[in-house]
Amino acid sequence: MPISAAAPPLFLPGLLCDARIWAGQLEALAAFNPVVASYGLSRSLTEMAEVALAAAPPRFSLIGHSMGARVALEIHRQAPERIERLALLDTGVHPPQPGEAEKRYALLDLGKREGVDRMVDVWLPPMVHPDRQTDPTLIGPLHAMATSMGLSVFEAQIEALLGRPDATPLLSSIEVPTLVGVGRQDVWSPLAQHQDIAARIHGATLCVFEDSGHMSPVEAADAVTSALLQWLLRA
Repeated sequence: MPISAAAPPLFLPGLLCDARIWAGQLEALAAFNPVVASYGLSRSLTEMAEVALAAAPPRFSLIGHSMGARVALEIHRQAPERIERLALLDTGVHPPQPGEAEKRYALLDLGKREGVDRMVDVWLPPMVHPDRQTDPTLIGPLHAMATSMGLSVFEAQIEALLGRPDATPLLSSIEVPTLVGVGRQDVWSPLAQHQDIAARIHGATLCVFEDSGHMSPVEAADAVTSALLQWLLRA
């Protein structure tokens, strides 16, 4: 498939992320005319999907990371006819788990007491490969991105995540070419979770990004870009 024939990629960032999480992919895939969604202060996955759809091309190739992949599935529920292909990275489809709300609100309370920088200090390290949790070249830009999003965005986004449905029943309805990708060392959304997701989507391709935690678009930028390029060009 020539580049000109592929639908523009619509990138959906995850929790406390913006276009910076996709910097490597946006540069490498610029010829595809990529678009990055922004959710504002949307407080549900439904609203996030509506906001993204309002700013999206008529037809697109949909790429979501973490929470963004959950938004991607909601977009598929709302407007499947607009999706040419689908990529779900470092994510899950399960509803909120026992104790999840308490942990998320504890982080929010920490941010309100001690500031967003301190909250991100606690939130971010488990999101990356264990060997790189103190690597300033990785943590520095990610920390700056997350803190710049602010507490209001964090509060809105955790409300959206805690109100999420079980998306498992949706997977069997997906009929477009689908890539499911995950960092090998992603402890937040582990490999086994993605193996199950891929098994439930007809014809899905599972890709494992080596030496990467949950933030694979940055931690394994070249591998993620390569996988997305192959997926975009798949007939």
